Amino acid sequence: MSLVTSLVYRRRHRLLGRLVQEALALYGMEVPAACEIGPGLTVFHRGFGTVLHPYTTLGANVTLYNGVTIGRADPWVPQEESAMRRVVVEDGAVLCAGAKVVCKEGVLTVGAGTVVGANAVLTRSTGPGEIWAGVPARRVGLRQGAWAPAAPGAPA
Repeated sequence: MSLVTSLVYRRRHRLLGRLVQEALALYGMEVPAACEIGPGLTVFHRGFGTVLHPYTTLGANVTLYNGVTIGRADPWVPQEESAMRRVVVEDGAVLCAGAKVVCKEGVLTVGAGTVVGANAVLTRSTGPGEIWAGVPARRVGLRQGAWAPAAPGAPA
């Protein structure tokens, strides 16, 4: 586990939480204590420039590259009045360098095993094992292997 990843997991520590938050800030990362983060998080390139909204849930084995932003599409609206509820990044998803995941209303879900390409701007939910790229992000393919959805009628 990298230093940055272990800091992310220790940001809720009762005594050291504030110090850990400041250490993450030195790496240019903003990961509020309210974020829910599952086991196996991988952060590449020390996460420089990564910002997560407090209403973010990361599943198990999520991979974040540098410059990832997860947040609201309406930052000018007070949080209490925003229609955005949460961003959920499911297990095994990969958010490449510079990816932006912005939610305008309700819950935006990045499906299990989904890849959001470099500098993509994702504004809607995805299915499992999809590959999204572009501005705004569009589905450009499906992942092969464990994340590929089962064919209709195939045994699970």
